[in-house]
Amino acid sequence: MRRVLIANRGAIAARVVRACQAVGLESVCVYSAADRDAPYLAQATATHALTGLTAADSYLDQGQLLEALARSGADAVHPGYGFLSEDADFARAVGDAGAQFVGPAPELISQLGDKARARETLAAAGLPVFPASPPVADSREAVAAAQAVGGGIGMAAADDAEAVSAAFDRCQRLAQAAFGDGRLFVERLVRGGRHIELQLVGDRLGTVRVLHERDCSVQRRHQKLLEQTPAPGVPRAAIEALAAQATRAFADLGYHSLGTLETLWHPEQGFGVLEVNTRIQVEHAVTEAVTGVDLVALQLRLAAGERLATLLPEVPPIRGHAIEARLYAEDWRAGHAATGTLRTFELPAMRHVRVESGYGAGQPVTPYYDPLLAKIIAWGPDRALALGRLGVALRAVSVRGVETNRELLLGLLQHPEVRAGTVTTDRSVTELRNSV
Repeated sequence: MRRVLIANRGAIAARVVRACQAVGLESVCVYSAADRDAPYLAQATATHALTGLTAADSYLDQGQLLEALARSGADAVHPGYGFLSEDADFARAVGDAGAQFVGPAPELISQLGDKARARETLAAAGLPVFPASPPVADSREAVAAAQAVGGGIGMAAADDAEAVSAAFDRCQRLAQAAFGDGRLFVERLVRGGRHIELQLVGDRLGTVRVLHERDCSVQRRHQKLLEQTPAPGVPRAAIEALAAQATRAFADLGYHSLGTLETLWHPEQGFGVLEVNTRIQVEHAVTEAVTGVDLVALQLRLAAGERLATLLPEVPPIRGHAIEARLYAEDWRAGHAATGTLRTFELPAMRHVRVESGYGAGQPVTPYYDPLLAKIIAWGPDRALALGRLGVALRAVSVRGVETNRELLLGLLQHPEVRAGTVTTDRSVTELRNSV
């Protein structure tokens, strides 16, 4: 590997540029018309313009990306997160073009990207799962399955047969529109659960490490707002047992590159696997903060064929505590994204605080992409100090021209449940904020 095309935008594109510089690789950034003034473009070795404004016409256009790959002379593609990062066809096309896809093999992406298939695979490998049904064909089958497993459908909670039937029709329409695949399965609804994910890393020789966990339970509409490690209040023995199971299971699968095992943890029911994300996560920086491991640089070096046993001989211990807040362009009270021009965009520069962003002052925030403006990560020798530093950092944020969720984040950091680390995924962020 010599030159990496970054098939993404924003904070993750800026992050991959820095990682390429750290390991001595050249970088090529693609950009849409909406992102032509992004500050990270000046840091890349080369850039390539994409036509179009919307995601479908730019960062999701495989034809344009493969053309950029050919023209740029890049011999690898880093997909970042979102967009085509978990698209097995794109990964396969990159390989067919003679370049290295920075991620797992297309076959693994397909196997683990299908949630029903992934559940079966991981359950067979000995990982815990909550009760669920096979794919269901219609609302009648969905009601019968729900009665058997005791749960809801997809992202829709349902408490009785009528609600299951309505949820099925709604979710099927959404799934068909978003993915071209209307298949659904019924899974038991776990109330009072915590969203705990494990950071996986593996090489092509069958070595797998689990770099601890992240707690992502503070969410709104299934969108993470705060992420932290270590997970407060979850028994270390339970996490370590799950990590040992995951290490064996993913080694047997031949998993390589970075990945994340998403689970729910319940104090009485234990862990249950939700899904696998075969890419780097938005919240990877909190793991980096407590382990000292540059995950993106590690991902690039593994893609280049280096051995995990050499790069990371053992799992590093957790040092201190880290927590991340996602700063979004949004009118959070009304519940929708915000657009405009960043007349002022000042982010904190503090010791033990890290900021990840792909924006700069004067840049437009358009409706075409995810409204994430920046990630702010604070580290401390203990959780209380990490929380305090994150609050100081958020108060130092100054954004004019676009509404943000800064006040929501500051309010959440003051809530007793957030400070105690007891928030569960079914706890409404609006209720939390209003009760501060």
